[in-house]
Order: sequence, then C-alpha cells, then structure tokens
Amino acid sequence: MGIISWIVLGLLAGATAKLLLPGRDPGGFIGTTLIGVAGAFVGGWISARFLDRPIADHFFDGATWAAAIGGSLVLLIAYRMLFGHSRR
Repeated sequence: MGIISWIVLGLLAGATAKLLLPGRDPGGFIGTTLIGVAGAFVGGWISARFLDRPIADHFFDGATWAAAIGGSLVLLIAYRMLFGHSRR
C-alpha cells in the first residue's frame, strides 16, 4: 500500500475509533483523524515488529484494518489521558 492508502485507512480507522470511544476529544474532529492516521502507522508497526504479522499490501485485508483501528484506539486513549482534562 502506498502512503495515500495509509492516510485514507488512518482516517477511516480514526473515525471507527471515535465511534467505539465516544466523548469529547481535546482536538475535535481534526485531532481525532490525525490520531487515526498515526494510529494506522503505529498499529502496522506493532503488528509487523512484535506480533510477527507483516501488514499485507491489500487495502481490504482484515488484519491491516484491525491493526490500524487498534493503534488508533491506543493513541486515542493515550491522548485523552494526557490532554483530556484541559477541556472541562
């Protein structure tokens, strides 16, 4: 997959993570989508590095989507823990 595919995947993974973890985010929609893009990269790296499951070159691979959404969830939770208290 190319960089554009990873960005699109990250945007969709960020939106999915936001649906799974509703609530107010410190960065709003833009912050959530950027976290999704970063989460897709982090999830893919963790999957390839530690789980010995390299990411496929196919956009519609289930493991690729699971890694991207999982990485987005991890980053979204960490982001809320670090910066969530500032918007109360």
